[in-house]
Parts: sequence; C-alpha cells; structure tokens
Amino acid sequence: MHALRHFYASVLLDAGESVKALSGYLGHSDPGFTLRVYMHLMPSSDGRTRRAVDKLYEGLGWAPVLRPDGP
Repeated sequence: MHALRHFYASVLLDAGESVKALSGYLGHSDPGFTLRVYMHLMPSSDGRTRRAVDKLYEGLGWAPVLRPDGP
C-alpha cells in the first residue's frame, strides 16, 4: 500500500500538482511534511521550464528549433 501511495504522489507531482493540494489528498496536516517526504520526486525546474516553453510554441503553431548541441 505504501508503494501505491508513493506512486500516486509521484504522478501528481510530475503533473504539476501543488504540494499543498497533495498534502491534503494524502491526509497530511502539514504541507512542509509532504514536501520533506516527496521533495526528491518533484520535477526539476529545468524540466518545467522546457515543458512551459514547448507548450507556448505548440499553442502558437511553432516548432522549436533544435540546435546541434541540444534543445
């Protein structure tokens, strides 16, 4: 059951759910506790930034230009 709970938390965090909301879903009274337990599962800011910019380009109908050394 613990692994399923951990999986649930990781899916929500990867999808961008807030720690405060996740804390409530898990029944934690303190979002700080949730953050301390699941911090390692939170997507990196680099990944969030890339996804945000990609969504912007997709909404405008543009495709990002890939450089030879990476995106």
